[in-house]
Amino acid sequence: MNPAAPHYLPVFITMPGQTDTFMVAMAIFVLLAVIGIGVFYLRLHALPEQLAHRGQKMQFEIVAVLALLALFTHNHAFWIAGLLLALIPLPDFTTPLMSMARSLRKMATADRAVLPAAREAQAAPPQPKESSPPPTVGEPAIDRREA
Repeated sequence: MNPAAPHYLPVFITMPGQTDTFMVAMAIFVLLAVIGIGVFYLRLHALPEQLAHRGQKMQFEIVAVLALLALFTHNHAFWIAGLLLALIPLPDFTTPLMSMARSLRKMATADRAVLPAAREAQAAPPQPKESSPPPTVGEPAIDRREA
């Protein structure tokens, strides 16, 4: 020991050439704290996406884009908007629209099936059935089936 050093040394001061255990413990603690805070931050940041996952696909995609924008721009307004959008259920507009589109498609294909037959009927005038000419006045009617 150096003669200029005090007789009582605190625990965190190490002798020359020995490992500083307090510094190693603090380095491990800081590393674990940084990793833990990072995991917590990313889990908290993904919260709106996890909430919106149970909803509709379009709502989930919008919330995911807002969360990514908030992550990369560090603008908390995007994260708050994504969280609010994830918590509020959106009305379902696509189901009635898809039902109308299916009905219109059925109507259009049904018209296509009917239209060619109707066009042919309108284009060609009805052909008279072959029959014997009407009897003239004064001639007896002859039944041609017997002949």
